[in-house]
Amino acid sequence: MQLITPEFIGNSPAVLELKEEIARVASSDAKVLIVGESGAGKEVVARTVHALSRRADRPFVPVNSAGLPETLLESELFGHIKGSFTGAYRDKPGKLELADTGTVFLDEIGDMTLRMQGILLRFLETGELQRVGTDRVETSVNVRVVSATNRNLEDLIAKGLFREDLFYRLNVVHLTVPPLRERKGDVPLLVEQFLKRFVGLNGNTVRGVSPEAMQALTNYDWPGNIRQLQNVIQRILVTGHTEVVGLDELPSELRTARVATRPVKERRRTVADELYTRVVEQRESFWTAVYPRYMNREITKVDVRNLVGKGLDEARGNYKIVARLFNMESRDYKKFLNFLRKHECQVPFRDYR
Repeated sequence: MQLITPEFIGNSPAVLELKEEIARVASSDAKVLIVGESGAGKEVVARTVHALSRRADRPFVPVNSAGLPETLLESELFGHIKGSFTGAYRDKPGKLELADTGTVFLDEIGDMTLRMQGILLRFLETGELQRVGTDRVETSVNVRVVSATNRNLEDLIAKGLFREDLFYRLNVVHLTVPPLRERKGDVPLLVEQFLKRFVGLNGNTVRGVSPEAMQALTNYDWPGNIRQLQNVIQRILVTGHTEVVGLDELPSELRTARVATRPVKERRRTVADELYTRVVEQRESFWTAVYPRYMNREITKVDVRNLVGKGLDEARGNYKIVARLFNMESRDYKKFLNFLRKHECQVPFRDYR
């Protein structure tokens, strides 16, 4: 299902930072790994990377790694020759060959079998294509590989379900697409764009959404992300009979969702508070007070993100000041950012400016 066009993803701090990262990496030919929940817009990001690259006028070829059995996926990627399996009535080029000089988008790479991972790794190392049913390399291609997943590949590596060498091949540039619940300020913009796209379906007369209905749409957590929001707007446009959608016309799960009001309690000291004390007040380095504990799984990704958030709050959104605040040498700045990106611990700096 096609999502909204790239320029309308949103204007929240998290999305603006993502757009900046896309602009920085698009012009290179580096491999890109996009992570994010299902429906968050990973393919939109992949298409944007391609559209801003030097390959923009060349093919963009998407492949759903989770949508096909292993044997069919191999044929889909590498092609096959006539008679190589039942139903192979003619020679057929694969998606990698069709993407030559352009970009191939490998969606849901985390669902690929270990055997297919090995075949893909060999292609990434050589660029050579061997069609199913042949015993020789027939051609080589020049493609930019952009992959995406909604799974934690590092967890899969630990379980022996994903090859570590393939992960490092794919994870040259790491982009994280935030879920819709973390950028609710974008919901009104998305609703507006979907209304413009789908207005006129089945002769409906819907032209807008009431303030109460928009508030409900904004408050909802959207477990299915942008794809779910799009489906809701389509459903409203098909069934709506008024020009302005009211609260009663929303699906029941949106009408009943409420933000719970909780009594104010004294704030408990968190792991991030303790880590902050060690690096800021006790003058320990991030690399000795935080990094080893994270790598040994004594603290979580959330703990590190909360620590970084406290640092950004103090530094007013400046990561270089955070690095100094956490007692790092100036030469460690890029190493620090790479660590945060690799382990998905980076926090949008614009939220603190």
